[in-house]
Amino acid sequence: MTSKVTVYHNPRCSKSREVMKYLEAQGVQVHVVEYLKAPLTEDELAALVRRLGIAPHDLVRTKEPIYRQLGLDADAPDDVILRAMSEHPILMERPVVVTSKGAVIGRPLDRIHAIL
Repeated sequence: MTSKVTVYHNPRCSKSREVMKYLEAQGVQVHVVEYLKAPLTEDELAALVRRLGIAPHDLVRTKEPIYRQLGLDADAPDDVILRAMSEHPILMERPVVVTSKGAVIGRPLDRIHAIL
């Protein structure tokens, strides 16, 4: 198991806390990024999306009220999605777990096993 793990974490999210608790129980050292306190830039989000191997829209929490308020949908251009997530970090799906083996959105929890 790798010891270099970054978790994009929202402490108010039960799934995010579940991942953190699991990694701690495994003895994994975690670099925590509380992205609501320190929002990612558009470039950082673009790099994270590339690392995840997904489209920017796949990293968006579509049930957040701000998603509808901004008029976003699956057809929105990537740069619009990235800008929206940078300006409204609550839109970013969580938790995101990144290791030297890859990156995944940690929902459900068992998705992270492949990159540890």
